Amino acid sequence: MNELMRILLIEDDRVIAKLISLAIKTNGYQVDTSENGSIALNMISQQNYDLILLDLGLPDMDGIEIIEFVRQSSKVPIIVISARERESDKVLALDTGANDYVTKPFNVGEVLARIRVALRNSTNELELKNF
Repeated sequence: MNELMRILLIEDDRVIAKLISLAIKTNGYQVDTSENGSIALNMISQQNYDLILLDLGLPDMDGIEIIEFVRQSSKVPIIVISARERESDKVLALDTGANDYVTKPFNVGEVLARIRVALRNSTNELELKNF
């Protein structure tokens, strides 16, 4: 099942992006990466993703704008991975449409578990609609 799952990672820190990408690929998922918001928005418009991993602090825009853009037309699960630790930042991201929020520094195993949960929940939602 994982081989069919495509994840978009939007992260401007190349070290973190490599770490997460390697973990995602090692666990059998396909991954595309973007270092900034404008490229990510283009990728989202061109490709269907099963999940989006999103850093809020991007060089060209705030990740909240990406959440707003995605939520205009899609229910794809969005997991925020951000250094922003304030409760208000977490609440804003979740209220805007993110499904989950992980603060940096993070444990890769936990992020992978959250990916599995989000994908499982979105798959279950589709199965219930088709029931």
